[in-house]
Amino acid sequence: MNNKRLKLIALRKERNMFQKDVVYLLKHSYGIEITESYYGMIEQGVRTPKLDIALGIAKLFNVPLEEIFFKKQPNKKLGNKTA
Repeated sequence: MNNKRLKLIALRKERNMFQKDVVYLLKHSYGIEITESYYGMIEQGVRTPKLDIALGIAKLFNVPLEEIFFKKQPNKKLGNKTA
């Protein structure tokens, strides 16, 4: 997987939304003001949002924060088993 947050892009596209729609809804639903450019950089993996912005995005898409912003990695001692 490349640096893009593919899950975030997929969630937006599933809802037939543009990046400007996400920015608008974040502002009007959660009081979070970011630019469309900044949101695009979040999707590209160039920027990592502050916690309040990440939480707003997760709420907007109704998914757990870790589903979008955290990459699960196997524990080296346990191999590919997950706890």
